[in-house]
Amino acid sequence: MKFEGIYTPAVTPLDRNGQIDRAGFAAVLESLIEAGVHGIIVGGSTGEYYAQSSQERFELAAHAKEVIGTRLPLIIGTGATRTEDSVEYAKAAKEIGADAILVSSPPYALPTERENAVHTLTVDRAANLPIMLYNYPARMGVVMGEEYFSRVGKSKNVVAIKESSGDMGNLHLLARKFPHISLSCGWDDQALEFFAWGAKSWVCAGSNFLPREHVALYEACVVEKNFDKGRAIMSAMLPLMDFLECGKFVQSIKHGCEIIGLKAGPVRAPLRGLNSEEKRTLETVVASLKRTVGQITSGANHA
Repeated sequence: MKFEGIYTPAVTPLDRNGQIDRAGFAAVLESLIEAGVHGIIVGGSTGEYYAQSSQERFELAAHAKEVIGTRLPLIIGTGATRTEDSVEYAKAAKEIGADAILVSSPPYALPTERENAVHTLTVDRAANLPIMLYNYPARMGVVMGEEYFSRVGKSKNVVAIKESSGDMGNLHLLARKFPHISLSCGWDDQALEFFAWGAKSWVCAGSNFLPREHVALYEACVVEKNFDKGRAIMSAMLPLMDFLECGKFVQSIKHGCEIIGLKAGPVRAPLRGLNSEEKRTLETVVASLKRTVGQITSGANHA
């Protein structure tokens, strides 16, 4: 499997009682397909997997496959503290016919690079599916580094990595020494740099509610190879990226969905939603972004 384009880690809509809204979830998936994203991830951080029971995760993945069918690639997250649990999520992904799995480091456990590699390869053997690694040390507590990549990179299934360390040194390491592991941007305000270093995909939570704008940046940089246009789009997107880093990431993504008419509902505890001022600020940022990117892609502000 080749990871190319925009991959959206889908939100998980909840009803007023905090239960998963299956109809709302289906609506989110349909909106992404209609908007032209290139793949969908279920069971990622944006989907609040950490606040869901195992059964909820199994059922949500199966429901996603039912809705999406074969229209887009479906990637299932296997994140868990215990390797045994990650294995079960990987097996379930295989059973429902998922196209790939997302494999992260076990949070809180703080494994060494060798231990982390054994974790990944154990999950790999359980599913035998294409793997996108997920390097996010800010949440997981450990970094996937050179020793780790040297070990897991020998598996034919390890085909891509969502690199979310924020460390350009790790991006350079992957691009130079592990080119067979396809780069996917996982640190939004570095998307332009990722594309310059050969990344062909971007896993971006903001594409839940601004899919066309994120696709526009991908197309400018990867398809058209027009980095002047890419810089203009990126400049328009930076205020959104700054807002998303204010400390209420998932809450902001869910309210962004509400802005465009998708029912995303509340977030699960311990998180709490945006306040009124934060909602107004996000609405202003989104309106400006859509207007500016629309002008750029129509040629109004770009030769």
